[in-house]
Amino acid sequence: MNLSLFIAKRYFFSKKKKNFINIISFISMLAVAVGTMALVIVLAVFNGLEDLIRSLHKSFDAELMIKPSKGKSFELTDSLMQKINTTPGVAIITEVIEDNAYVSYNEAQMVIRLKGVSDNFTERHRMEPNIVQGSFKLKEGSVNYAVLGRGVQWALSAINLNAKYPLKFYYTRRLKSSSLNPMQSVNKAMAMPAGVFSIEKQYDTRYVFVPIRLAQELLEYENRRTSLELGVSKGYTISEVQSELKNVLGNDFEVLNEEEQHASLLKAIKIEKLFVFITLSFIIAISSFNIFFSLTMLAIEKKRDIAVLGAMGASRALIRKIFMMEGGVIAFTGAIAGLVLGLIVCLLQMQFGFISMGMETAVMQSYPVKIIWSDLVLITLAILLITFLASFRPAVIASKVSIHEQL
Repeated sequence: MNLSLFIAKRYFFSKKKKNFINIISFISMLAVAVGTMALVIVLAVFNGLEDLIRSLHKSFDAELMIKPSKGKSFELTDSLMQKINTTPGVAIITEVIEDNAYVSYNEAQMVIRLKGVSDNFTERHRMEPNIVQGSFKLKEGSVNYAVLGRGVQWALSAINLNAKYPLKFYYTRRLKSSSLNPMQSVNKAMAMPAGVFSIEKQYDTRYVFVPIRLAQELLEYENRRTSLELGVSKGYTISEVQSELKNVLGNDFEVLNEEEQHASLLKAIKIEKLFVFITLSFIIAISSFNIFFSLTMLAIEKKRDIAVLGAMGASRALIRKIFMMEGGVIAFTGAIAGLVLGLIVCLLQMQFGFISMGMETAVMQSYPVKIIWSDLVLITLAILLITFLASFRPAVIASKVSIHEQL
């Protein structure tokens, strides 16, 4: 066994009566354990929330989205459709018109986000798992239907989706001159409520799906579209098709994958996770002052032992290493205990979900957690750095003990 590690372990795990230094060392170890456990659990929760957000958006968003680089709409030409259709890996192209509109149902009104989609939107069954009432139906014969978010349903009091009352949509017309009759400056359209979806508050309280023809006429978009949503064929990766489309379409269009469609939100979660990691690491660093004080007092108490080791031929480097190892034993005993306890808590939460999110309407009843092993490595490296900084000065003090004065 390494001599410096052997002596450091003897100091820490001494069977003699515990003195004040041992108590401080134990408190230091406990502080590191609690801080490490907190880091493991909090980072796992952030990972779980990030995965949850991705899964929620996945049912609403397409695998790839094409939208204009400038402005909110673009002209959908035959040549553009031909370019996209002939790109290898493109399985389905859904035309989308999306804009704000005013809707009324019976006597309730509100502003919603109207999303008109072409008939092939339902072919990939993206929304079906999220339908909580009725069905995802947009057209039957000559009758237009609409699918509402759960929040929109509650705001309009459309609880039973009564077939007697249609949804009435209104949108201000693009007129060069105003009319004396205000109703002539507003486009109107109607659709029967067919179903209700529930994904996440951002969508549930705003969105209403309608056939693209209804949105086209109501919003006066004619041959313009706000985006195209693409499905990728089996055997192709999303990144391959995305790269090819970027080459084909040039700089006039953006081709976004699922993650890029919500880049700002996911980036915010990563930044928040980073700041939480820094904050908890700082707390562990503060608690490591106990390691500094315990090692400093140990160096003072063990001056005679140090002198004896020096007389036996121990170098200053070996003395420093002993005290650095002592700090490492304290920190890593606490770190290993914290890692184990943190992993146990995370695994229990994954298995039994005993910590609830506290929301009856939540998509998940319990907090999601996900363990990423790179996080554990990062935590270990942070503790290594903190331990080195806390142990270095006491180790230097111990190495400067005079042999002649102590013997």
